[in-house]
Amino acid sequence: MNEIYNGRYSAVSDEPFVVFLIGMRINKFWALRKWLPVMQAMGPMITTLYKNPQKGFLGGRTLIGLRGPTMIQYWRSFEDLEKFARSQEDPHLSAWKHFYQSVGTDGSVGIWHETYQINPGGYENVYVNMPKQGLGEVLGLIPATGRHQKARERLAYPL
Repeated sequence: MNEIYNGRYSAVSDEPFVVFLIGMRINKFWALRKWLPVMQAMGPMITTLYKNPQKGFLGGRTLIGLRGPTMIQYWRSFEDLEKFARSQEDPHLSAWKHFYQSVGTDGSVGIWHETYQINPGGYENVYVNMPKQGLGEVLGLIPATGRHQKARERLAYPL
């Protein structure tokens, strides 16, 4: 079980980072042969990223919904994320090509992503009586006191 940090904490960084949301949506449940390979393709990618922290992946969390998974990922930079996505040595590019060959635009399964470049002072967070998660897990936690006590103050002052 993860350690609970009693009290109020915040996660901060004086460096920019990237938040990347990626997911798939099962549009036709009966098209198992279409969406199951898409769902299974994420495992090798995540394994590669956790085994190779030099690629810039800081961590992430997977959420499971009725129509498919969504993953919240944290990256050191957009350049690192893009390099992984385009690398012939990493599993993403071949999975992407397979998706377009086997699913294309037939509507059986959808994929999506959103990328956010986050600059110091451009975000805020608070964790109360929680284990490390989200930004707290990848950036670490500090007590949410002083200039980190209120949301407005956390948003204006990264460190």
